[in-house]
Amino acid sequence: MTSPINKSTSESAINIAGKDGEKSSNNYVFQRTKRQREEIDIAEQLDNFKKEMKEMMSAFLTKQINESQQLSETLKEIQQTNFNIESSVTFLMSQNQDLENKISQLESQGKEDKKYIALLEKKIEDMETGNRKTNFVIKNVPRASGESKQDLISMVMCLSQKIDCPVAKCDIKDIYRLRGKSNDNTSTPIIVETGSTILKNDILKSSKTFNIKHKSKLCCKHLGLMTHTDTPIFLSEHLTNKGSRLYFLARDLAKSGSYKYCWTAYGKVYIRKEDHAPIITLTSEEQIHQLMAKA
Repeated sequence: MTSPINKSTSESAINIAGKDGEKSSNNYVFQRTKRQREEIDIAEQLDNFKKEMKEMMSAFLTKQINESQQLSETLKEIQQTNFNIESSVTFLMSQNQDLENKISQLESQGKEDKKYIALLEKKIEDMETGNRKTNFVIKNVPRASGESKQDLISMVMCLSQKIDCPVAKCDIKDIYRLRGKSNDNTSTPIIVETGSTILKNDILKSSKTFNIKHKSKLCCKHLGLMTHTDTPIFLSEHLTNKGSRLYFLARDLAKSGSYKYCWTAYGKVYIRKEDHAPIITLTSEEQIHQLMAKA
């Protein structure tokens, strides 16, 4: 038995083998052509991709340039706006500084004016007090029908006899009754202007002494009146409006128990806490409020 290895190829087999070789060769050439076409397609795709990328980059750059230009213009507008705002703020700050300076000047002027007004008020108060230093007031005297200036003089002269401080007609420079706010007020104060401060003080001192010595206090019968004889009357200094207000508040301060004494002399108001305490002259309502707060 012959093995296949020892057999030789027949002619027919050689032909077949050659044909197979040709077939194999043709198949090889076909494979190379296909690979070249694929490489060409890839190259074209790369070229197309590059072109597309270039176009995209070009469009992107163009868009970026346009946006940069727009942004630059916007920034310029913002810068101009900021510059205008800064100019406006600078102007307003300058105006504000001018206003602050004017306000400061006005405040300083106002303080000076207040001081000057207070000085003028004090001068006026001193003048009014000086003009009234010889006057005293009789309060709560009923008005008589057909009352005249002579009737008022007679009342004062009669009262001076009762309190043991005689007054002559020549000692009375003027006398009059204040007008009331309404016609129904029939007991408005009577102002008596004497010839000297000494006489006025003597009359006020004598009236206080009389009230201390007698259980029956001064009343209308001591004026020589035949009606309302038991109506009490009161003598005091002729204070200014400011002095009257201070005296009213000072009496409230004394009534509260904080101060023991409260009185007037020569048109001024005084208080004292106790017998040996210093005398305090009241000059303003603010001073009284401060004393009340400390009490």
